Amino acid sequence: MKSRCRMFITAFLAAGLALAGCAPEPAAVLEASSRNFGARLAPSSEVPTEFSRTRSASISAIGDVLIHGTVYQDAKTADGYDFNPMFKGVAPFLSQSDITIANSESLIGGSGIGVSTYPSFNSPFEVGDAMKNAGVDIVSMANNHTLDRGETAIRNALGHWRSLGILTTGAFLSQKDKDHGVSLSKNGIMFSFLSYTYGTNGVETPRGKEYLVQRIDKERIRQDLAIARAESDIVVLSLHFGVEYETMPNAEQIELAHFSAEHGADVILGHHPHVLQPAQWIQASDGRKVFAVYSLGNFLSGQDVLERKIGGIVHITAIKTEKAGSESVMLADPAFTPTFVENTDLKDFQVKLLKTVDPKLNEATKRHIARWMPEMEFQE
Repeated sequence: MKSRCRMFITAFLAAGLALAGCAPEPAAVLEASSRNFGARLAPSSEVPTEFSRTRSASISAIGDVLIHGTVYQDAKTADGYDFNPMFKGVAPFLSQSDITIANSESLIGGSGIGVSTYPSFNSPFEVGDAMKNAGVDIVSMANNHTLDRGETAIRNALGHWRSLGILTTGAFLSQKDKDHGVSLSKNGIMFSFLSYTYGTNGVETPRGKEYLVQRIDKERIRQDLAIARAESDIVVLSLHFGVEYETMPNAEQIELAHFSAEHGADVILGHHPHVLQPAQWIQASDGRKVFAVYSLGNFLSGQDVLERKIGGIVHITAIKTEKAGSESVMLADPAFTPTFVENTDLKDFQVKLLKTVDPKLNEATKRHIARWMPEMEFQE
């Protein structure tokens, strides 16, 4: 466009000069018409021959949120329940991560169907509200109490979690929902989440509704891991397994963790024993180092035995490196925050940093969780 305008101006001037009886100067016309306006100068610096970019996203996870009657009675208010004070002391350690995962062991089926305690749990919606406020992003719902109050409690819980914008895994309302999978992208890294339980305390899943709770089955886990592996950078697997109150994993737990690591899990989070069990790196044959913690213990519950009051927050960072024609993902910086459920005569339940309650017990707990991972650091 600019070239056409210049040619028009040149022609106009030439015509004007001709009418005045003067011949236009050829040199001026030649100079204007010979410019190449499409030409570009060579760049002053060369483009790098190899592209490289690194992204990272942090994950935190907590153990069992198991709301016994003593806990929800303590949270009772004039018009409902308030669990926020129970999480307040450790909320900064939950909200600091890009993704925080919790095991919602007693389903939040809501007060409308009646809250209940052991052995058939149902918790108020307000538990979920407090977890949201504390920084939880996704909850695992596959555990031995998933079917305690039937399909209604599952439906109510899923609906409330959805209203809070919190993702759920391990329990679904249809096969289509289950097959769709659960994933979340953070900082350019895609995460998938799977969850399974060893059983449901003898309560059978309604016929034809196996999607309601995901049970541990190695072939199913293998298939689901393959799908998740193909669609994501990091696969987080929650396993409700092991023996209650045992502080070390048994052979079955270790074998299933290694099986899962070999078939695509990157992070393995163990639940059910209600006490802490150690963390461990598992080396997969494809070169991946898989992070596993066999049990995260109780995070908030009414159990009153000392070891069952101890829990924690585990932290790990996913790092994705992209180069020309390739990309790789690794896990780094494992860390742990020991916690303790404190109360006074079954009142004022609070999750606190263990170091503020008992420094010696805190040191012993750190040695226990890092037994097989001496490089683990501690955020306190």
